[in-house]
Amino acid sequence: MNKNHLLKQIEEVQESVRQMKEDDLQENPETANEEFQCDCCAEIKTFAGSMIYEDYRLCNDCVLLAEVGFTLNKIKTIDEFMASMEDKRFETIYNTLFKVDNIEK
Repeated sequence: MNKNHLLKQIEEVQESVRQMKEDDLQENPETANEEFQCDCCAEIKTFAGSMIYEDYRLCNDCVLLAEVGFTLNKIKTIDEFMASMEDKRFETIYNTLFKVDNIEK
């Protein structure tokens, strides 16, 4: 696969995921104010553009990463993706527990 083809695939996924979030906001504007903790990155995000994969709800940012990974055949399953994001998830949880406004307790 050449670089231009890969870039085109990534751009298509980006547009699709962006459109999914816009559609959610148009259909239900309240999703912009409703928050949840992403099962993947552990950050607090809006429901707009989130998606459920098996037992996990992913924020729009993680949906983008997962879909690019699937499209490029870098990951095969959502469990594989979740495992690859483990460090990010633990870092977010640690920062939430032990840091306030980027100042350590």
